[in-house]
Amino acid sequence: MLTSGSYMLAMATYLGAGIVALALLARWLRRWPLLASWLSCSGAALLLLPAFPEPGLETLAPALVVAAFQAGTAGVDAAMHALRPLGLALLLAQVPGLAIGLWLRHRRAVATASP
Repeated sequence: MLTSGSYMLAMATYLGAGIVALALLARWLRRWPLLASWLSCSGAALLLLPAFPEPGLETLAPALVVAAFQAGTAGVDAAMHALRPLGLALLLAQVPGLAIGLWLRHRRAVATASP
């Protein structure tokens, strides 16, 4: 069984690894700012959203992992408690992802156009 200290360390490690992966993705795709920001925001929604593994538990786990395990072991109906917020977060992540990408693309165009 996890102690509260090991649980917090595991969640912090997972969140840190997710943030580093998203930063590397954004850096790798920096030539295409619209794609980089869109994928980074979508990836943040998919990787960093927590969910309860089962109703009644007090610990959280990554929603993507919960949905995958629940769908694989108990079926899609059992995974809906993680899939609904995951889908909503992914949908809501599109707005800032595209807005930031368009802003960066415009800023780059202005910087290259001015002498």
